[in-house]
Amino acid sequence: MNLFDLSLQLSGFPIKKAEKVLNGIQKLSEIDFESYVEKKKKDIVDYHLSNNTFYKSFFKEADLSDWDSIPVMTKGDFQIPLKQRLSGAYNLKNVYINKTSGSSGNPFTFAKDYDCHALTWAIIKNRFGWNNLDFNSSKQARFYGIPLDKKGYYKERFKDVLSRRYRFSIFDLSNAAFENYLKKFKSTKFDYLNGYTSTMVQFAKFLDRQNIILKQICPTLKVCIVTSEMLFDDDKLLIEKKFGIPVINEYGASELDLIAFQNPENEWQVNSETLYVEILDSNNRVLPLGEEGRIVITSLYNQAHPFIRYDIGDIGILSKTSTIKKPILKKLMGRTSDIAILPSGKQAAGLTFYYITKSIIEDDGQVKEFIIQQLKLDTFKVIYVSTENLSKLKTEQVTKEMTRYLEPNLTILFERRDRLERSKSGKLKQFSSYIERN
Repeated sequence: MNLFDLSLQLSGFPIKKAEKVLNGIQKLSEIDFESYVEKKKKDIVDYHLSNNTFYKSFFKEADLSDWDSIPVMTKGDFQIPLKQRLSGAYNLKNVYINKTSGSSGNPFTFAKDYDCHALTWAIIKNRFGWNNLDFNSSKQARFYGIPLDKKGYYKERFKDVLSRRYRFSIFDLSNAAFENYLKKFKSTKFDYLNGYTSTMVQFAKFLDRQNIILKQICPTLKVCIVTSEMLFDDDKLLIEKKFGIPVINEYGASELDLIAFQNPENEWQVNSETLYVEILDSNNRVLPLGEEGRIVITSLYNQAHPFIRYDIGDIGILSKTSTIKKPILKKLMGRTSDIAILPSGKQAAGLTFYYITKSIIEDDGQVKEFIIQQLKLDTFKVIYVSTENLSKLKTEQVTKEMTRYLEPNLTILFERRDRLERSKSGKLKQFSSYIERN
């Protein structure tokens, strides 16, 4: 019995219809696909101009025939009540409603119409199918957060049952907790792991300390799918080595869809079926393929709520090999809100600090995990979890590398803790800036 599909249908999300629509889109030739995308772009703008007062007032003087003139929307534009942003045919009772994680600093509630949300699940099922995974039959080891209020908690647990998922707690990453992880893997025929990158990395480090290969105690495992947090090359190698299975990288946003997924050719293939993805410069001009810029996305099917040329807050590059039907995300550099401004006025991606520091302080296995905070223009703090304080040699190496890669006269502070604070969802924010910006 296909419990997962049935649960979607009973919740009002027509998954079979959505899968049929998706299949038709994927069968289009490259030429026909380009026409399809152009039509869907025009249709979704037309729809919201005709049916959405919020978007009509936002659109103002733009020229519908000139896509580049259509305004870019940001998270800040959605900081008004949801009911004021819905299209005419929709209300709070006939749409799917959820909240963004707030990792960008601008959380908001959003909506999707039921057909659009069904297409989201059709895309996810399709991409997981690239690895021979089926939500109706494959058993998932789930490494996600869970609401702590009683209603939210039991709702997620019920969804886990319908989706053949077992959810591991990610709020306790102690050795004792990981020992309990192992017991479950020994007794359960899991097909795959899915969840936050940082938790997978910590579990892999535990397995490394114990000299254990996960697949040897759970032979049914096929693949590990990581999401929501940056995946560094050395972390990917560690997970693959200690889990004994391939690692697949996923990139998505709850308010939109699955954005990119690692395909069988090891490319980060962008979802072009239900989204239109652009890379823009600081003046909202479209950049040529291969150039770094802001990731701006249009949801082609969401009639309940406009996400048209929506700046998701991430920085990335589309490969020069990209086509309209098969765009490839060459690189994802993190969030635009994770930019550090240095005393000289120079700007650097916050993950630069994380990457520089990571290569130094994790090489002896003492440091379990760490984050970077910018406290002042010239002051950064490295907060880390370790069995002992970092040596003077390590702290001097980090400071020296910060100077070499960035600029001199930076103050680098170090603080050891027993554990790191995570968001309510369980995500770990690797870099945070506490500098007020104009």
